[in-house]
Amino acid sequence: MTEPTPPAGAAPSTPPPGSGPATSAPPPPGVVHTSREIEALLPHRWPFLLVDRIVEYDPAAKRIVGLKAVTATEWFFQGHFPGLPIMPGVLQVEALAQTMGIYVAKQPGFGDRIGLFAGIDDCRFKRVVTPGDTLRLEVTMDKLGGRFGRGRGVASVDGEVACEATISFIIPGEGVLR
Repeated sequence: MTEPTPPAGAAPSTPPPGSGPATSAPPPPGVVHTSREIEALLPHRWPFLLVDRIVEYDPAAKRIVGLKAVTATEWFFQGHFPGLPIMPGVLQVEALAQTMGIYVAKQPGFGDRIGLFAGIDDCRFKRVVTPGDTLRLEVTMDKLGGRFGRGRGVASVDGEVACEATISFIIPGEGVLR
């Protein structure tokens, strides 16, 4: 179905593409943060940014959900393993940690601070992740203080748990990382 043409001399209700100042398009339905918005919250960049988008964010429940589309062209598949590409478990944990980092960056007073791993506990790998999979990265925060945080992360594919862990981080004092 096409929209009716406005009468001659009438201004269109929306400007044609390419006219007027450039604005960022709203995220697609179901997307809370796009990859570009994630880059504004995390210092990570390609090839080490392992969260493509955030699809759920619930600060009252201290919960966030991100997605990572695992493609055949991922840099780590060249060596892990040739002919049998499997996403390394440590990168699954890193993807969970980055999702947690996005949650933390959205909290008041944390936006410009960088968290570092303090611990990875009760970590289990239960399913291989291969090209074509979409990794669902769900993190629920247990604790968030000024310099320390901890949360439970579960990475899954099609409802099946691939990796789960309790992840802790510290935020170093000012000037430590610079």
